[in-house]
Amino acid sequence: MSDDLRDIRPGAESAAPWGAERATGSPPDRSVRRIATGHTEPLLAVATAVVDGRPVAVTGSCDRTARVWDLATGRQICPPLAAHTGEVCAVATAVVDRRPVAVTGSSDRTARVWDLTTCEQIGEPLTGHAAAVAAVATAVVYGRPVAVTSGGDETVRVWDLTTCEQIGEPLTGHTSAVFSVATALLDGRPVAVTGSYDDTVRVWDLTTCEQIGEPLTGHEEGVRAVATGVVDGRPVAVTGGHDGTVRVWDLTACEQIGEPLTGHDGWVLSVVTTTIEGRPRIVSGGEDWTLQVWDPTTVRRVGEPVVGHADKVRAMATAVLDGRPHVIAGSQDGMLRVWDLVPGGQVGEP
Repeated sequence: MSDDLRDIRPGAESAAPWGAERATGSPPDRSVRRIATGHTEPLLAVATAVVDGRPVAVTGSCDRTARVWDLATGRQICPPLAAHTGEVCAVATAVVDRRPVAVTGSSDRTARVWDLTTCEQIGEPLTGHAAAVAAVATAVVYGRPVAVTSGGDETVRVWDLTTCEQIGEPLTGHTSAVFSVATALLDGRPVAVTGSYDDTVRVWDLTTCEQIGEPLTGHEEGVRAVATGVVDGRPVAVTGGHDGTVRVWDLTACEQIGEPLTGHDGWVLSVVTTTIEGRPRIVSGGEDWTLQVWDPTTVRRVGEPVVGHADKVRAMATAVLDGRPHVIAGSQDGMLRVWDLVPGGQVGEP
């Protein structure tokens, strides 16, 4: 496969707009703009960052590599980041000492930190997990950039990205694998939100390394994806699960907001939050190969499912390209698709 990103235009493959808009006429398709075809096996993780003023995506795959893509030109900007000896299950980005970095987690039980300017590994691997590192997020605690990792050993761990050392003891409480983690600010405190195969969501104070309140319960099966955002001034968490639902949680009250969001046929594997035309939105990706967009204010779906992926949508991130919000989605078909979310948005290259 080519290491470049192919431009996909309407008609080149099955790309779908918001169904509600197509019913009113023939607006431009909100279709996929590019596809990454450098990975040789399924994509498991994606994150975005800015490197030398350019928006980039960092992807992780079953092929044991992470890759860095220039989202403006559609090309890889360096050789694959290849040091893990297992699948790259998770990716997050941060800024350390004014340098953009990526943090990758792997089934080899390690996390690694990469300088995105030089595409070289920083320091030694982060070791301590007794099973696969399934999820990574980043935050700032007391002015220090940190990574939060979780995995199959049922623990959550916090790492100082400047020293590449673990901070404190592992955070314990989950009774099964912890496959998702996101970070947020709650009353000015950095927190981590984790989702587990024990069907619960938990909130952790990253300054004290203690759990906040009781577990959030409601999912009937494992929690596979977590994202955070702000709705009406309230910090919220959004979760996706093996029960096929997306749920929105008020992090201040530790309560679910509204009813579960249903529409996916199968597991919900990825969720992100974004803002479209000034309105908060949730985007979820599923086992049914679709993306779905939700309004967290009304707790309802916006339009019809977005189709075009050729397999499960396992990972998503957001970015602003040409002043418009986009979702960067990776799937089990080994490809990375870039979706323009603004109604009537441009199709193809800018």
